[in-house]
Amino acid sequence: MPPTQFTYEPPASKPSHVVKEEQIELGFIGKLQGLKYEYRPDIRDRAALERNFREKFEALNRVKLSDGEFARLLDEVVSPDVFTAARMLRERNAFVREDGTPLNYTLVNIKDWCKNTFEVVNQLRINTDYSHHRYDVLILINGVPCVQIELKTLGIHPRRAMEQIVDYKNDPGNGYTKTLLCFLQLFIVSNRTSTYYFANNNARHFSFNADERFLPIYQFADEANNKIAQLDDFADKFLAKCTLGETISRYMVLVASEQKLLMMRPYQVYAVKQIVDCIRQNSGNGYIWHTTGSGKTLTSFKASTLLKDNPEVEKCLFVVDRKDLDRQTREEFNRFQEGCVEENTNTATLVRRLLSDDYADKVIVTTIQKLGLALDEKSKRNKQQKKDGRTTYKEQLAPLADKRVVFIFDECHRSQFGANHDAIKEFFPKAQLFGFTGTPIFEANATAKQYEGDEGQFRTTEDLFQKQLHAYTITHAIEDANVLRFHVDYFKPEGKNSPKPGEALAKKAVIEAILAKHDTATAGRRFNAVLATASINEAIEYHRLFDELQKAKHETDPSFVPLNIACVFSPPAEGDADVKQIQEDLPQEKLDNQQDPEGKKAALKAILASYNARYGTNHTINEFDLYYQDVQKRIKDQQWPNADYPAAKKIDITIVVDMLLTGFDSKFLNTLYVDKNLKHHGLIQAFSRTNRVLNGSKPYGNVLDFRQQQTNVDTAIALFSGEKKGEQAREIWLVDKAPVVIQKLDAAVTKLADFLQSQGLACTPEAVHSLKGDEARAAFIKNFKEVQRLKTQLDQYTDLTDDNAVAIEHILPAENLQGFRGAYLETAQRLKAQQAQPDQGSMGAGVEVDQLDFEFVLFASAVIDYDYIMGLMSRYTQGTGKQKMTKDELIGLILADAKFMNERDDIAAYINTLKAGEGLSETAIREGYTRFKKEKDSAELTDIATRHQLTPAALQIFVDGILQRMIFDGEALSDLMTPLDLGWKARAQAETALMKELVPLLTKRAQDREISGLSAYEQ
Repeated sequence: MPPTQFTYEPPASKPSHVVKEEQIELGFIGKLQGLKYEYRPDIRDRAALERNFREKFEALNRVKLSDGEFARLLDEVVSPDVFTAARMLRERNAFVREDGTPLNYTLVNIKDWCKNTFEVVNQLRINTDYSHHRYDVLILINGVPCVQIELKTLGIHPRRAMEQIVDYKNDPGNGYTKTLLCFLQLFIVSNRTSTYYFANNNARHFSFNADERFLPIYQFADEANNKIAQLDDFADKFLAKCTLGETISRYMVLVASEQKLLMMRPYQVYAVKQIVDCIRQNSGNGYIWHTTGSGKTLTSFKASTLLKDNPEVEKCLFVVDRKDLDRQTREEFNRFQEGCVEENTNTATLVRRLLSDDYADKVIVTTIQKLGLALDEKSKRNKQQKKDGRTTYKEQLAPLADKRVVFIFDECHRSQFGANHDAIKEFFPKAQLFGFTGTPIFEANATAKQYEGDEGQFRTTEDLFQKQLHAYTITHAIEDANVLRFHVDYFKPEGKNSPKPGEALAKKAVIEAILAKHDTATAGRRFNAVLATASINEAIEYHRLFDELQKAKHETDPSFVPLNIACVFSPPAEGDADVKQIQEDLPQEKLDNQQDPEGKKAALKAILASYNARYGTNHTINEFDLYYQDVQKRIKDQQWPNADYPAAKKIDITIVVDMLLTGFDSKFLNTLYVDKNLKHHGLIQAFSRTNRVLNGSKPYGNVLDFRQQQTNVDTAIALFSGEKKGEQAREIWLVDKAPVVIQKLDAAVTKLADFLQSQGLACTPEAVHSLKGDEARAAFIKNFKEVQRLKTQLDQYTDLTDDNAVAIEHILPAENLQGFRGAYLETAQRLKAQQAQPDQGSMGAGVEVDQLDFEFVLFASAVIDYDYIMGLMSRYTQGTGKQKMTKDELIGLILADAKFMNERDDIAAYINTLKAGEGLSETAIREGYTRFKKEKDSAELTDIATRHQLTPAALQIFVDGILQRMIFDGEALSDLMTPLDLGWKARAQAETALMKELVPLLTKRAQDREISGLSAYEQ
């Protein structure tokens, strides 16, 4: 279709930067018209949207509704709950007509999404109770708004559009909850060169919160994982009508247990398509190489469920190892499809379901162990069946032998898979087998583990599964920022003789190094660590030595706060099925427990006693799994600030042998201490515990290796890096060495100095206050954020030398850094307030300000919290102790930390009232601060009341009422203004003037919590 048929030209007389945005919008609509979407310029308001929906609904369901019926239908289908609306969109629903007859209907053609109508509308304005929002572009599928696209001009990061969508959704009574917009499934944001998309969700799964843990956002990519970011290219590939319909219907997952919509990532979709195509073409077996942390379980599960509608496939078995069917993973499977995994099913049930013709039994989740028992004539069960004169399970399954059965193995290198491989192939000659693995077995690492059960027989992944269908390696994941890079510090003890690779150091030296480096590695204990040891005996010894050495250190240095140390390894199984199950993938622990089992049990009991005493628990060796779960939970509880969850309840370091080194995920575990020999996939698995993405405060996963294993690391990187090899792979996987980052820091500080000089200013924190204009302030924010980002990276390097430290201090003295941090926070607060101006966008804040992307998390120290500050104030008034600080230094510390942004002025003012030598306790300091704030707040309200001719007491009651309920009450405002006896026009002006002063005050006192309804008065 030639471009001349499309409307590209925007109206004249708009400011230039808005014209650009409108040009992008109209050009994009033209692109969609080229993809055979129908442009509907007539749909600009809620009424037109609903009229169009009615026409499409009636045509699809072959029905004519009365006005009353349609109004009632609208009332029934519109839901403020995103999950309910998403389910309704995908299901057949029921409606009772006026004459009592039922109408079974769908909102879209759910059998064939390609056959729906696809329309595009723009500049739709929805007015509801409190919201007056305009939506750039919406895609309607059968009249139902399913996709919203928000467009920004070039140079403005699409995250601004994301924030705008979140802000819109947070408005009470917004269009997303009260109109057909409740059916939106996807949001797409673009500035033409960068395009992102993400799923709609209820508020708890859809926010940009204070710690900058963002909702999951995706960039589209092709099958080789090349990004498709340009808007037109993205539209061609992602928004083709059938592709979009398929994405919404097949590749979004509704997680019932969490009431959450989940998008599948592009690589997950390609893997599923490869398996489905392979089955449709009956072209043999295959494996999917998707790296650790990439969501293999969801991908494999989705592939199995999509086979339900393939009539040529008799059964699809989704096979997991018994170890995986613990509580946590069973819940994960049931997340994707309610009730799909039964608890404690036996082999007889498996056989019954295999023989069943019931559609619900077409896809079966089972364990490799039960499958093996069913096919093994020599198993106790089968022997007993034969002895009792009954047919064996294998004989019962005979009718399936010549049918097409698909096996999908969630993790294809579990210990028992090889033993069953031939039995499955022999019994099911027409079977197709598919495996998922994060770490394939190649020739180079095939001897790392025995798969076939017979001595000396080893197989590669390709031997077992014929061909690789799709790869998403750790290299891809790092490049996509789905996982972090690694910083590896090969620890060399002081002295002349360096240990040889693989050689163990004295444990005391290792512990002393850990105690010296732990706070650096974990950003002041913001994160936690795992210590991997070579054997159970080594783990026991480490636990004892940590206790001994920390006590000694605390005696010589009372200011040292000991680390909380836990230790976890499996006990001797002694017939315990649960422990046997746990140990199936713990080869070292299984082997160790065969030697002196009583000694191991006694040691573990002592470790449990120590743990119980520390945490107030009552774990026993007989219920080991509960202890293991508690340890995992406490590691994850590191996410909570100490103010919410005391440090004493957390774990700083967990000593392990095999446990936790595979499969365990925590974003707040960032460090691995290695005192065991690792190689190949075992090394990659262990390292990958540290590199889950969090935010700017976690720049990489930290590994401190005490065994000099650089060669093993390089070999593993080369083996698992996919297409990128050698130095190129190392550059992607590993962060730069400290001297390189120091050079980058030097360049960033020089750039900051050059910018300030260009403004006629010196490179000092004080100079920032003299910057003229928002454009200059925005430039400072950009320049200094890069300085802080590099400093955050260096702050967690465990291998900085004394010379490195001197170089860093020379480039940016600590005092200057702190001053600049304070200036950044003050400037950022001011500019962010301008960014937040509703419905003004670039016009309100200025283009430079609108582009800004703030990262407050880079400016919050884990060490400096409220308690710490109160302690410093107390020591200042006593004039004693090691941490002597001047009043200015104390104020500077607070001004430089993002945690105190809303209270910085109050705390600074309070410190100015304190006197050195007063000798106040921490309790007195706290009480004094509470009193000071109350008096200051009261005085502030009294001033406002006086200016607006209100009584201070009445205004105080009004403000207290709002903050107690976190709801703005319009009627209470009317009551407050009644005594002024004003006409309606004067009264409206008086209310607006009052609220102009009250909004910032209320926002500050709410401490970033949202006050419902207040946005109507925000300017």
